[in-house]
Amino acid sequence: MIGHGGGGRLSGELVEHLFRPAFATSGAALGELHDAATLALDGGAGRLAFSTDSYVVRPLFFPGGSIGELAVHGTINDVSMSGAQPIALSCGFIIEEGLELATLGRIADRMGDAARAAGVPIVTGDTKVVDARLADGVYVNTAGVGVVPDGVDIRPSRATPGDVLVVSGPIGLHGVAVMSQREGLEFGTQIESDSAPLHGLVGAMLDAHRDLHVLRDPTRGGVAASLCEIASSAAVGVEYDEAAIPVPPEVAAACSFLGLDPMNVANEGKLVAFVPPEGVDAVVAAMHDHEHGRGARVIGRVVADHPGVVVARTRLGASRVVDLPLGEQLPRIC
Repeated sequence: MIGHGGGGRLSGELVEHLFRPAFATSGAALGELHDAATLALDGGAGRLAFSTDSYVVRPLFFPGGSIGELAVHGTINDVSMSGAQPIALSCGFIIEEGLELATLGRIADRMGDAARAAGVPIVTGDTKVVDARLADGVYVNTAGVGVVPDGVDIRPSRATPGDVLVVSGPIGLHGVAVMSQREGLEFGTQIESDSAPLHGLVGAMLDAHRDLHVLRDPTRGGVAASLCEIASSAAVGVEYDEAAIPVPPEVAAACSFLGLDPMNVANEGKLVAFVPPEGVDAVVAAMHDHEHGRGARVIGRVVADHPGVVVARTRLGASRVVDLPLGEQLPRIC
């Protein structure tokens, strides 16, 4: 079903019960279920981060970006969430017969511009063409490789009671931008995708405090899904304050109109960090000094209570359990 690709409970079940058993001999790196696998090189020559992702967004162009920039930024960010500095990308195109070459050229140009601006080159790729009506224009797969600095150990299982939760800026912009363009909705002001490469921001955060515990870019399933996955991986409780979540007014209005929770809406230029309490002031200050972290805000903490469960503190002072959505509220947005 479409929900199996949505980053929610159905996706988790597919990975846990089908793919993970099938790939069980692939090594310990698979077990972390992180945005990127971290691989140690023979002879102690360092560690690589390796990730791959596929993009099926509809429409191909939307306010603030396109499938081209999205593919570059998304894979750079997946590699960066392990603390690595990305060094190279691959790209694969699945093209539907009949797609105009001018449209494909625009996408390729935007990919190239995004890669050059990020300083992460596209170095290899592949092209396939399928029959008309089988690919909705074009699908893009990208993979990325990066180098993990010495002394950096960032993975979901490192979330620890006492950690402070920090989000790098306003949430929900990408998902609402794509949906509004797809459905022809107008909300009084144009909402643009927040798609952006985050490796520079991650580098600044690591310079401020080397021992970051967890980083995650909250794409499919949004911030809520990311927190649920990390709480489960580390067997810790997570609590956040709804009043502290930076939701732009236009996103809040659009979500209210569409019946969506901004915490479940995908982002493509934001991250969530689990930071030890002794480093949070330095990390937040470093984020505020970076263009992609100026809206950073503390939103919650990790606790020893209710392991594996995420709890939201409401604006009325009550508490509610936050669960993974079954599928995806907004399909085909990345």
